Amino acid sequence: MEAQKNNLSIPMAIVAAGIIISGAIFMTKGSSSVSTKSTVNDAPLVSISYKVPPVSENDHIIGNPDAKIVMVEYSDLECPACQFFHPILDQVIEQYGKGGDVAWVYRHFPLKQIHPKAVKEAEAAECAAELGGNQKFWAYVDRLFAITPANNGLDPLELPKIATYVGLDREKFVTCLESGKYTEMVEENLNNAAVLGVNGTPTTFFMLSKPLTKESISNLQASFAPYADGSGQPLVNVSADGKTIFIGAAFRFEGMKQIIDDVLKELN
Repeated sequence: MEAQKNNLSIPMAIVAAGIIISGAIFMTKGSSSVSTKSTVNDAPLVSISYKVPPVSENDHIIGNPDAKIVMVEYSDLECPACQFFHPILDQVIEQYGKGGDVAWVYRHFPLKQIHPKAVKEAEAAECAAELGGNQKFWAYVDRLFAITPANNGLDPLELPKIATYVGLDREKFVTCLESGKYTEMVEENLNNAAVLGVNGTPTTFFMLSKPLTKESISNLQASFAPYADGSGQPLVNVSADGKTIFIGAAFRFEGMKQIIDDVLKELN
């Protein structure tokens, strides 16, 4: 994969070979059951049904849950591509969140085989949420991404330090983390993503406030056709029912902005 842009190159957790669009420098491959195949401008497209679990009170969200686009991101706290992508989504929320166009949901998908530390880090973020609510969850994740060397490099002794840094009670945090009470929850996030066919991070789904028309689906598929990996598999794809959009790459802000603007245009 060509993984350099403006002299930035960081290895990714799971890499899909090749990319056509310059807006993306990190990539993941996700898959699901393919129902149909077609072409737009000679580029292969697939029409897929994504069964993304709906947003619930157990989710961690920034923005209006009734936003036109709810970004559901499956992420790994030791993934360098996720580390790169995290502030990009912050920028997205800064530009689109205040007007109610976009919200952001974070879900755990620790790649246990290559980032075993990410499992406990995900549990640590949940302990932060228990002790300090949604705000402290996001503060904890922000700080962890800010200091981790990534690729399973964070010293576990840093986890209580992060809790203290974001204003949580250290002793209560350690008690929570050592209890393992969120192990099952993190595993559930992982299993739900696996059922979707997610096999790399970050993988993001746009859950739309209303289904797209057939015309809008066609328009977006044409717009997204150039976003493909080396094997021609789409990195951005619209579901067959027009309710969901799959993004299997860590795009720069300019790339995300173009995708979001295209979707909002069809929703409005």
